[in-house]
Amino acid sequence: MSTTAAEMSWDEIKALVAELAIQSKDTDRKFQETDRKFQETDRKFQETEAQMRETRRLVERISRDLGRLGNRLGEFVEEMVEPAVVALFQARGLKVHRTMQDLTCRDDDGRLLAQVDLAVIDSDTLIAVECKSHLSVDDVNEHLERLAHFKTYWPEYGGYKLLAAVAAMVVPEEVAAYAYRKGLFVLAPSGETMRLLNDEAFQPKAW
Repeated sequence: MSTTAAEMSWDEIKALVAELAIQSKDTDRKFQETDRKFQETDRKFQETEAQMRETRRLVERISRDLGRLGNRLGEFVEEMVEPAVVALFQARGLKVHRTMQDLTCRDDDGRLLAQVDLAVIDSDTLIAVECKSHLSVDDVNEHLERLAHFKTYWPEYGGYKLLAAVAAMVVPEEVAAYAYRKGLFVLAPSGETMRLLNDEAFQPKAW
């Protein structure tokens, strides 16, 4: 049978109040500990979020820097290729005599539709050269797609025999073989100049 407050002695009431005070303090302590843990978790979350923002910022900056570096390397390859290509192609029986860099086509609003890094030209032959820092199969395929529409973009060369080449600082063997099979000349560094990787049996594709 439970004891009512009226039946409890003064000492028992004081003991109960003391026990309740202890329990209240313990509950308050646990609440404060929980609150502290929440604050610590929130602080760590904010630190993690700040670190993620910094990481994203660094990744974006590195991506921009790599993009600029890739462009600069591509320009460097272009500068290596341009002085050498006329002699290299003449040695293969192609009577080209001049070059043009950055052949571009834009629409009426100025948007870039297509671009060829280097064109090697004679009166009836044009060799479209794509220059890269590191040549990939995707680069070869993109150039092939560009060649398929070349005379639409540049109709003034509609009567020309259109050939093509790819050039790069780094040319993986399997990529060079792929470009060869697709009928493209392949140029790679040789000392301070460039050389053709295609053997004498190579027959270039004409578009």
